[in-house]
This record gives sequence, structure tokens and C-alpha cells, in this order.
Amino acid sequence: MRLFILGIGYSARHFVCRFGGAFSHVAGTVRDPGQRDDLTDIEVQAFSGSDLDRTTVERISDADVLLISIPPGSSGDPAVTGLADVVAAGRRNVVYLSTIGVYGDHCGGWVDESTPPQAMFERTRMRLAAEQAWTDATGGAAAILRLAGIYGPGRNALVTLRAGTARRIIKPGQVFNRIHVDDIASAIMAAVRHPNGGTWNVCDDEPAPPQDVIAYAAQLMGVAPPPEEAFATAEMSAMARSFYASSARVSNAKLKRELGVTLAHPTYRHGLDALWRAGEGR
Repeated sequence: MRLFILGIGYSARHFVCRFGGAFSHVAGTVRDPGQRDDLTDIEVQAFSGSDLDRTTVERISDADVLLISIPPGSSGDPAVTGLADVVAAGRRNVVYLSTIGVYGDHCGGWVDESTPPQAMFERTRMRLAAEQAWTDATGGAAAILRLAGIYGPGRNALVTLRAGTARRIIKPGQVFNRIHVDDIASAIMAAVRHPNGGTWNVCDDEPAPPQDVIAYAAQLMGVAPPPEEAFATAEMSAMARSFYASSARVSNAKLKRELGVTLAHPTYRHGLDALWRAGEGR
């Protein structure tokens, strides 16, 4: 199989690290080709979100698997229009990385893939539009993976505590799911191997308040957690504050049932334990 990745970011890099050997050729796009020191085994093309160049389109045409890991812009997905004919003409697996943010606020209630999305922000409305665009372009064969809050090596509560940037913002009733990047990689590979398209939530087993994660990381490190801050009065950017607007418990039962994914890190505690053993936050 030949793999092409639109947007070689954090999750896609970890996918290639774990499963790149399953593909005879790996290529993809980055915004800045100069930032490619750790991509020596990947053929890299530049893509800033405007029109795809001819070489990139040719590489995608040759690919058996297309992984889309770029966010939509204000005018929609920056690639689907230019690739609609290419995708429709070939029989290739298309995997689109979306977000559980499309479900909106459910006041801490449970949601699954049958729950109608109620995107609250322009960015999540654009995500829904991109999901639909790739679904339409593939005749329903695209795998839509809705990711929870991503963490893993270099991006976790242990790191922010050590850096002194961790905060415990308290908003009563606030919960959400997370997902370790290793489990994202497993879900992507399961979707590649799955014969049909569909939508799956990629999240852990235990939605939890964000302050609990910080407190557990501090316990592992043997340090005092940062003081609690009330959400109503905490100084935060508009973007950071918007992440607290939605509270939901997201089910991953369909991911396990249909794609056969077994999570390596079913809760944030499992994930942080593994990261701590690996030397994170030291």
C-alpha cells in the first residue's frame, strides 16, 4: 500500500512512526518544508492551504490510502474540492480526522455516533461540512474519526506541570474525553483495514474533569498541584474559554465493536502512568 497524508502533524507523525512499515511508500504535506528534520523517510510536499500543486495531486492519485489531518478553513476544507474527482475515480481508503467537538454541549450527558451534532462554533460547523464533503466525494466510503482531546509524548499534563504552565480551572459539571496518540494511531490503522466507511468516536473510556488530570499528574511527580481557579473569573483567551463551553461524555463502544480497537490507554491515568515511566515531566 502507498500512503499519502494531507497534513503531517502530531497525530499523523505518530501514526507513521508506528505503522509506516505497513506501507511501501509514504508521502505527505507540511506547511513549511523547512520543518522536516524528523521526516527523512517521508516524501514531503509543501501545502499551505491554497491550491494543491500538480505533483501533490499526482502523488495522491497514486496512493492507496489518503489520510486527511488538516483543519478546514473559513471557506471549508482546503483540499476536498481539488481532489473530489481524483478520490471518486480511484478505489482508495480515505480516513478523515475530525473532532468530538461537533457534538456540542450535552451538559455532561452521554453521546455516541447516533447523536445529532450540534456544533456551537464556526470551527466545528466547518468540521461537519468537511466530514460531509469527504463522505460525498467518496460515495460514503470515507472513514470519519472524531478525536477527543489529544495527548501523548511532549504534549501532556506532566510537561505543562514541569514547565509551570498547568492550571486547574474549575467549572462545576465540566467533563470531556481524551485520547492518547498511540490509540489514535491504532484507530487509523483499523480504519484503513476496515472494508467500509463510517463514523467512529476515538476517545478513552473515562470522561473526566480537566482539573483531575492535572492533580493526578502532580501526584505522579510528587509536587503540589497548581491552585484551583474558578472558571467564571479565570483569565483566559477566548479560544481557551470556548473549550469549556461543551461538556459531554462520549462513548467509544462503536470503535471497539466495529473496528476492533483495544485501547492501550483506556483512561488518562493509564496514559500518564506510561508517559511518566517513559521519562516525561522529569
